[in-house]
Parts: sequence; structure tokens; C-alpha cells
Amino acid sequence: MLASLRTAAVAGIDACLVHVEVDVSFGLPVFTMVGLPDAGMRESRDRVKSAVRNAGFEFPPHRVTVNLAPADVRKAGASFDLPIALGILAAQGVIERREIHDVVVLGELSLDGSIHPTRGVLPVAVAARHHGATAILLPRQNAGEAAIVAGLTVWPAESLREAVAILNAPANAPVYQQVPPARRAVPYLDLVDVKGQLLARRALEVAAAGGHNLLMVGPPGAGKTLLARRMPGILPPLSADEALEVTAIHSVAGLLPEGSGLITERPFRAPHHTISNVALTGGVRTPRPGEISLAHHGVLFLDEMLEFHRSVLEGLRQPLEEGSLVVMRAMRSVSFPARFVLVGAANPCPCGYAGDPNRPCRCTPENVARYRARLSGPLRDRIDLTVDVPAVDPEVLEEAQPGEPSSAVRQRVIEARARQHARMPATGALTNATLTPSALTACCALDAASRRLLSTAMRRLGLTARAYDRIRKVARTLADLEGVDAVSVVHLAEALQFRAMP
Repeated sequence: MLASLRTAAVAGIDACLVHVEVDVSFGLPVFTMVGLPDAGMRESRDRVKSAVRNAGFEFPPHRVTVNLAPADVRKAGASFDLPIALGILAAQGVIERREIHDVVVLGELSLDGSIHPTRGVLPVAVAARHHGATAILLPRQNAGEAAIVAGLTVWPAESLREAVAILNAPANAPVYQQVPPARRAVPYLDLVDVKGQLLARRALEVAAAGGHNLLMVGPPGAGKTLLARRMPGILPPLSADEALEVTAIHSVAGLLPEGSGLITERPFRAPHHTISNVALTGGVRTPRPGEISLAHHGVLFLDEMLEFHRSVLEGLRQPLEEGSLVVMRAMRSVSFPARFVLVGAANPCPCGYAGDPNRPCRCTPENVARYRARLSGPLRDRIDLTVDVPAVDPEVLEEAQPGEPSSAVRQRVIEARARQHARMPATGALTNATLTPSALTACCALDAASRRLLSTAMRRLGLTARAYDRIRKVARTLADLEGVDAVSVVHLAEALQFRAMP
């Protein structure tokens, strides 16, 4: 007998529907799987056999052939256990329907027949709805994640026997109807705690408003990390489409807590400087999102940036330019989104006190040059804002008057982003940092004085053509923060001030 049903395979943050065809025929008792399953998935044969028997059903003492179509898509993971087991039972007549194409099934089986949660449920639910499926049968722990997708009936199950009962009597099956609340973010750290550092605060606001990359350079204890960790508190909330994309990435990575809904606040990722290239960019044998993808639509903070291995830092060049990363593996390639704001913090030298008037630097010029060379020219060229963060005077620390709170800064950032979104139909860019050269020419026209200033700076500072465009993008953001339509020479001069390396 032949039975078929549908499940899905996740590639990157997208899902591809997979047809599971099960044929039970007379012959020697052999369990064969075809359709490009990986080595880990082939182990599911033993899990499925034990789960079927321990759930109270009879495993067929015949030849069992499982085909996973399309055959050119590699199938990986344990989420195929449940659809394979249900297909075998349908082929034996335990499940009344032998062709189940309106329901997408996924879940990992335990040896006793219980169903374990799996990764990537949100992309699967989106793909199921897109391809006309009306329901999804999945582990109970993942039901809240699938309920985010409107118009899809969610059937949670805790065991193989319960899944069989749902497919045999769908009208009586319990439907998960509770839409999970939005995921709560950790309470934000407030800029009111920062004393002094007015220039660095300004750079942080500009970076948040335009989506620009920022590097803060200063001695230890000056407040670089303090400032960077307050960046999420001044960023606007995610839009509906952005929230769905961010939540899908965290779902594929297995970082979405049970029962949580959409992620509505922008992510903030701060990997340690010993991180590997694969962990930062994503990959391994089965491609998973790395830190740069987990920071999509949010902030990637590299503390002690010059302590990262140079090859790791060089892996940021393509994502910073393209907003995505393509991971190549044998017979396939996977694209991960990676549109983030890079915030780096670095010391001016290995000891950290080069240029400090109060503490002498012990580093030789060769050591300082070698240390700063870890940040290559091409990567440095992709950083829009560089700001000096000097040590704070004790008198400033003793001031009782607090600084400006994050709420006030965030309001200005939201208003600046709204002006950028209003230009989106004409430019196609969500932020000024993503403006194309043609869109930049249209929305950032320079007068004669601004062109002369920028031309002089290009020659004296030895700036590249990429720097020329990025300076104009920062100037456009400064004009948006001020609430004016035209970019003036004042905005351009401030943008140039943030371009020079301290």
C-alpha cells in the first residue's frame, strides 16, 4: 500500500515543502529511505520503529520504502520522524486517509512514542500557508510559534497515538487558538547613567537614526561598553515584517523560548572576542544562523574589536556591504540575512593609554601600528562613524545632574526614521545607510559650498569613493535628526568630523 503526506525542510530561514511517500509491500523486512536524507536523518529508522511499536501499533514485517521529494533537496534533522511514522501507519490502514496533502506534519519522535519539539517551526508554518495547506500538526511545545501565522489551523500533539487520533477525526481534534504574546525584552539600560561623553552620545544617536556603523576608540574604563549596551534603548521597535523575519531566524537557531510570540524589539548580540569565523558568520555542516544573522535588524557589538582574529573581522566585509551572507556547502548554498548596525569598541593601543594625558603609554610605535593593523583598510572604510571616547574627569563623574534619558533620544531617532521611511517609495531603502548611489544623489543633493568642502576633505584625508558616499549618507541622517529636507554644509562638516580616525 502507498501513502503520502507533507512535511517541510528548512534551508537558511526559508522552508521547502517535502512530500513523504511511504510504500509498504511484500518482501524481506527492509526499511529504505531515499530522497537525499543526511546521515543523521537515516538514524530515524530506528527511532520510528521503536516509537511505532511502543505506541501500541504494529510495525509492518515487510519491505518499507520512504521517498522524500523533491529528491534534489537535502533533508536534515529529526523533524521528519513523525511524518514518516504516520505515513507507515497510513499505508497499513491505521490512518483512514492515505493521501494527506492539506496538513503539514513535523516533529521528532522519542522511543516511547512521545513527540519532542523541533527547530524552524515558524518558517515551516509560513511555507505551509503559502502553499495552500490548511492545518499543521506539530509538537505541543511549538504550537505557540506556529500560531503566529494567521489562517492556519494548529493541531498540537504530545504522542504518536494522539497524532493518529487527530488525523482520523480532525473535526474533534483540539485546536490551538491562543496567539502567544510578544516576547518580552530585557529592560533597557538607560543613557541617563552616562556621565559626560557628549560626542560619543551624539555618535550613538546618529548611528541609531540612520543605521550607520560606529567605532568607539578610547582607554579602558572610559565608557565605551557602557554606551554600546544602551544602544537598544534608543532604537525604534521592529515593524511587523521585520519582527517576523527576526523571529524566524531565532526559530531556526533554536533560540525561541517555548510559548513565546513575535520578537518586537531589535536584537543586540555581543559575542566574545574569541569567537570563531563560523560561529560569527554561520555555517557548520548543516548551515545555522551565526551571530551576524542573529543581529539582523539589530545591533552587533564587538567589544575589544581589535582583539578579534583578523580573519573573523574580515568575514564582516560582505555582510556590511550586502546585508546578507551566502554560506556554501556541498551541493547547496544557503543565504542568511545580516542587515545589522555594527558597533565596535577598541583601545588605541595594546596597553590602552596611547594619547592619555594622565597615564603614560608603554607600547612601542611598532606595537601600536601592528595592533591597529588588525582593522584592515577595507573594513575600516565600511565604518561610517568613528569617535574618540576619552577618560572622564572625576569632576564630571561627581556631578549630580543626570544626562539626557534614552526615551528622549529614542523619540528623535523614531522621528528621523519616519522621515527615511517616507522617502522609501522613491529610494527603496529603509534607512539612510542602505541608500543606493542613485537614491543618494536624489535625496542628498549638495550645494556649491558643500561640494567644495567634501572635495577638499577627499584630497587631504585620502578618502575613497565608498567613503564619499558614506559621508553623504551620514550627513543625510544629521539633516533628518534636525528635521530639514536639504543637506547643508554644517551637516557635511559634522559627518566629516566622525570620519577621521582618532
